[in-house]
Amino acid sequence: MIKARIAVVGAGWAGLSAAVQLTARGHAVTVFEATRQCGGRARRVDWNLPDGTTIALDNGQHILLGAYRDTLALMRMIGVDPGSAFLRSPLTLCNVAGLRLRAPRIFAPLHLVSGLILATGLSFSAKRAMLMLMIHAWRIDWRVGTDLPLNRWLDDRCQPFELVHKIWAPLCVAALNTPVTIASTQVFLNVLRDSLGARRLDSDMLLPRVPLDATLPDAAVAFIRQRTGDLRYGNRVTAIDNIQQGCNLSIAQGPPEYFDAAILAVPAHQVSRLTARLAWNATDSTIAQCDAFLWQPIVTVYLLYPPDTHLRMPMLALDENPDTHDFGQWVFDRGQIGGAAGLMAVVISAHGAHEALSQEMLLASITRQLATQARIQEMPIATRVITEKRATFACVPGLARPTGRTPWGWLALAGDYTQSDYPSTLEAAVTSGRVAAQIISEGLIQREKSL
Repeated sequence: MIKARIAVVGAGWAGLSAAVQLTARGHAVTVFEATRQCGGRARRVDWNLPDGTTIALDNGQHILLGAYRDTLALMRMIGVDPGSAFLRSPLTLCNVAGLRLRAPRIFAPLHLVSGLILATGLSFSAKRAMLMLMIHAWRIDWRVGTDLPLNRWLDDRCQPFELVHKIWAPLCVAALNTPVTIASTQVFLNVLRDSLGARRLDSDMLLPRVPLDATLPDAAVAFIRQRTGDLRYGNRVTAIDNIQQGCNLSIAQGPPEYFDAAILAVPAHQVSRLTARLAWNATDSTIAQCDAFLWQPIVTVYLLYPPDTHLRMPMLALDENPDTHDFGQWVFDRGQIGGAAGLMAVVISAHGAHEALSQEMLLASITRQLATQARIQEMPIATRVITEKRATFACVPGLARPTGRTPWGWLALAGDYTQSDYPSTLEAAVTSGRVAAQIISEGLIQREKSL
């Protein structure tokens, strides 16, 4: 097989996944990253505290599932031990109002049934309704005939308000970063199928013990460089041109460079700009699909309290109520996971009324919410707000997503927005990188046969 020179544009999790796969196959891979850091939307942020010390944060709180097979396999491939990098625990849902649902370590589906029976904070009718919905989803093979907003499907399945408010709506916004009123039922069922509806280990929750760059990006970069690959930070690719059986990449910091193949692992809204010089077939819908995505933000509010401050669980669902300015949806006790003692991370997913507040007002609101709901009465020592305005695409019903293939065998797309059963997740990104690497490999094989 041809040992090709391949460019990967973008050093997020999708780009690094593709680069690792291609480097492992012996290709000469060059990764171009416009910023000075890898990791994309799942990267490390250093927080300089008033006392001069520095805490390593993530640009957003992430949770992985045991069902994330591609991500966990890639970590093991590059030398990362998921058992050390993550705190792994059985599915556990707890909120500040007393809900506690924990799946015991027994085989599926009894783990979920037992956890539901023993759950506290849910009425008998809510437990029965949840069990009946899961049975129905299993009977229809986790597929709906016509995709529709999740809240409508839940209404059709007679799910009580209590259950929607305490379970389905929080899970939906956490998994899809899209409100239950506009979220895709089919994608939500896909997530349930591969977690609650699969093996017991698949439903396990994995919380990062270390900054995100130590869970995959740093090791991926080392893997690539150890195999003569190259990663160029601060190198922004501005355009791509079709040259014979390969391409020229225009780079802001230097002259164009030729490559036998390329993978664009950039956000969807950048694809049309980078490929503007290519002659797309008028019937190809890739660019239209990339440009049609709507985006949802994620706000992570970090609050550092005295070291002896802690929650009763590493992760708690908060009671979100915009009418009372209670905007926080989840709070994570980073000190229980492996971070600094007393460090809390409050997550606000998707668009909402909180976006109209100043940062000072938002911090005051979150501090008050933690005091009243999580019983943290102390005032925080330091605070920081991190906002990802385009954290994920809006996962709405019937959303058309590009496959990753293009009309050219030397060009592929990678990103969590490409065709997948999953919403915009780390698993979707890593899988897209693997698929893009396979597309390029197939194109190189076809080229070799034609010579």
